[in-house]
Amino acid sequence: MVVNGFGCEHMMDAKRTTSISKFLSLVLRHEPGRIGITLDDAGWTDVDGLLAASAAHGNAFTRDELLHVVATNDKKRFALSDDGTLIRASQGHSVSVELGYEPITPPEVLYHGTATRFVDSIGHEGLRPRERQHVHLSATPQTATDVGQRHGKPIVLTVRAGDMHRAGHVFHQSANGVWLTASVPAEFLEFPS
Repeated sequence: MVVNGFGCEHMMDAKRTTSISKFLSLVLRHEPGRIGITLDDAGWTDVDGLLAASAAHGNAFTRDELLHVVATNDKKRFALSDDGTLIRASQGHSVSVELGYEPITPPEVLYHGTATRFVDSIGHEGLRPRERQHVHLSATPQTATDVGQRHGKPIVLTVRAGDMHRAGHVFHQSANGVWLTASVPAEFLEFPS
């Protein structure tokens, strides 16, 4: 397997891959200081520094294992720089970063998957990023359902993204296809009956 021109011959079992992916999500999205790394303004950190800091904090993995996780992650949560020296999370940060995604016109409709227990508060407040920097939206109802299932009994809300955009709301699309916006006011949401 080749990732950005770099070999990745080491194959890992699913448990190890998941473990490393969860660890990367933690330190590249939420708590880089936990292992003493820093993220630049765009969320990038040095791969060699990440590997060394991870090992020093009891979570050692090889460059090949890292490349395998980046290449095989079904949601493409992580991105490598073109030269393979830097890594970042594609979105989902709770720490302040500016990912540099250009504003883009969204499709007329996007979707948001959540748990049914949150519907009442969403009906009053709309969608807010909570601990993240952006509200995450999906291009398909199935993807939104998959996201909602992680939080309980899923429900899929329809977001009138075209109307939002025409009203001045800004949208971005992450490297892995997730749509991002600052918030979604309740008046742009459609709830299933």
